[in-house]
Amino acid sequence: MAELRILIAGGGTGGHVFPALAVARELVKRHGAEILIVGTARGLETRLIPEAGFELRLIDVGPLKSVSWMTRLRTLAHLPDSIFDCKKIIRRFQPSAVLGVGGYASGPAMAAALWTKIPTMAYEPNAMPGFANRLVGKRVQAAAISFPAAAKWFRNAEVTGVPVRAEFFSLAPPPSGTLHLLVFGGSQGARLFNTHMPRIVKELLAAVPGLTVLHQSGLRHFEPTQAAYEASGADPARWVVRAFLDKMAEEFARAHLILSRSGATTVAEEAAANKPALLVPFAAATDEHQRRNAEAMAAAGAAVMLTETDLEVPGKLLDALTGLLKDPAKLAAMGAAARTQAHAGAAERIADRLAEMGKTGNRE
Repeated sequence: MAELRILIAGGGTGGHVFPALAVARELVKRHGAEILIVGTARGLETRLIPEAGFELRLIDVGPLKSVSWMTRLRTLAHLPDSIFDCKKIIRRFQPSAVLGVGGYASGPAMAAALWTKIPTMAYEPNAMPGFANRLVGKRVQAAAISFPAAAKWFRNAEVTGVPVRAEFFSLAPPPSGTLHLLVFGGSQGARLFNTHMPRIVKELLAAVPGLTVLHQSGLRHFEPTQAAYEASGADPARWVVRAFLDKMAEEFARAHLILSRSGATTVAEEAAANKPALLVPFAAATDEHQRRNAEAMAAAGAAVMLTETDLEVPGKLLDALTGLLKDPAKLAAMGAAARTQAHAGAAERIADRLAEMGKTGNRE
């Protein structure tokens, strides 16, 4: 059994799972740690964690925020069982420290760790912390955050940033000459972009000579999005719709501007890649965390923000995209500002701090 054992709890979306994996790999690489990851059956962790070679334990816990009262009551009724299950996992695994990365499993696992006096760290990538992290933030021993605005919610918070793959920090500048727009709504796509971009793409291509567009639609929405682009009358040689982009760093490298949501991982990758962005926060995101992320990037000069309501105003999305794409000096300044918001070595720093907590038994 390894001297250092770290339990990582959370999951659901890629924004939780990918940072968990990045930190787990650094813990193994740098400290020879034994890793156990706790998640639920409803998230991406059920596929991605085993594929990465890490052990996964599942607990049964549901959502508390942005759901019906019936669902919330059901989750609250099962919450003691979820915490008890995590206590049993902790008793058997005997972790040196616990990291909560957000998602359904994170709250019960951190609560169980605090109950059993295991050194605990919260990871919070958003400017506004999630519900579980706000509950335990003053009780955990440390926190890894991405935005300074989140520090007030935690004890011993350190701005580490979001763990981002190294290749995003070393991308070559996009080709000169013709411009390229990447439309990216996350791995599942964004219905808002799938609806609005085909409506304006013909006018956009006419307004910006030589512009090309790559649009990730998400698998479920690929066929209707492709059909809408075809029906737009836009030159098919200048746009491509794909269900999913496997080599995201390469697609970022080609882009002069990115139209995207403002999830924490997305904005962190844009910052690492020096990419200017037009951000449209997901309005239903819990605690408006996407809006807070977008506002922080806009305040830094790295992005322009539009709301979902703005996209309903005729011509507003078209004008915003056209104005940015026809102003290379502004794009360059936004890209430079974006890099100031990036944090290289985030996974390494989080792993090192966890190892330090685990080895010293810091429970203060």
